[in-house]
Amino acid sequence: MNRTPALVLLISRPSDNLVGMSEETFDIHYVAKLARLNLTEEEFKTMGTQVAQILSYVEQLQSVELGDDVAPTAHPIPMTNVTRPDAVKPSLSQQEALCNAPAQGNGLFMVPKIVE
Repeated sequence: MNRTPALVLLISRPSDNLVGMSEETFDIHYVAKLARLNLTEEEFKTMGTQVAQILSYVEQLQSVELGDDVAPTAHPIPMTNVTRPDAVKPSLSQQEALCNAPAQGNGLFMVPKIVE
């Protein structure tokens, strides 16, 4: 028996129509086991109802016709780059930066190897 939860289908195939997706096709017990949740039967019923409501809402969102007037966005509010421009400023010399280093070599900080 194929026990692929509907959530995986929702994520891997977002363009598919979700009509008919219900609590029965979304395996609450399987997802709870994956998340290592110990839920009571009452909690399973509550979660099943909530997931069905969420999937119903997603169905409604997918049925909205946007046409060509709405451009895809990554953020609902226009964002601009708020970083300052690069400017050369006085800083420590190489000698000053390395003066308190526990280990140095060839003008560089020496650190323990962490990747083999």
